[in-house]
Amino acid sequence: MNRFALILALIATPALAEGPDTQALERLVRQDCGSCHGLTLRGGLGPDIRPKALSHYEPEVLQGVIMDGIPGTPMPPWRPLLTEAEAAWIADYLLNGATQ
Repeated sequence: MNRFALILALIATPALAEGPDTQALERLVRQDCGSCHGLTLRGGLGPDIRPKALSHYEPEVLQGVIMDGIPGTPMPPWRPLLTEAEAAWIADYLLNGATQ
């Protein structure tokens, strides 16, 4: 491993160990998702995304929708902006009542 790669690996390791920035992701859900799903997430252009409305979905399904969007609808893919771990965190956040 060359020195540059070693330095990058050492710098990135603490950030990776910390996991997703949950405060930033909460803001993203409230502001970006809320711009279509309503500021209370009860629906708007997009459907209700509160826990009761999503309870019949598996977390992996929601993660896939977050990452890849829904073709033919206004739901965009977030893959260019989010990691799989961040999308998994958002899916869990939506399913477990943090948005009530």
